[in-house]
Amino acid sequence: MGDLLFKNESYKIVGICMNIHKTLGMGLKEASYKDAMEIDFIENDINFKREQRFIVMYKNRTLRNPYIADFIIDDSIIIEVKSVAFLNETHTAQALSYLAVSGMRLALLINFGERSLVCKRVVL
Repeated sequence: MGDLLFKNESYKIVGICMNIHKTLGMGLKEASYKDAMEIDFIENDINFKREQRFIVMYKNRTLRNPYIADFIIDDSIIIEVKSVAFLNETHTAQALSYLAVSGMRLALLINFGERSLVCKRVVL
């Protein structure tokens, strides 16, 4: 078994998210968790972009509505934030689509909507 892709970065991100979940609890809107993540990313010197847009092509034409990823870390990791009762296959498919249009290989699905924080690694 090989090394995990972006292991150290992922560990740091998940740790930050665990602290946010511990402090804010479950059930807030996604935007509140994203605001908290932005604060902690800045405090921890994590290079990020929030709400990064990716164009989507169809038959050599750019579609009007881009994909908008919640966060991009170090131009390498996509973070998709959820506040739902549980993650499902649709969320995983969304992360895979982000990876496909961005050319990146790792997405982290972070769900603040459950009693304990849930993080799912999605690798392309």
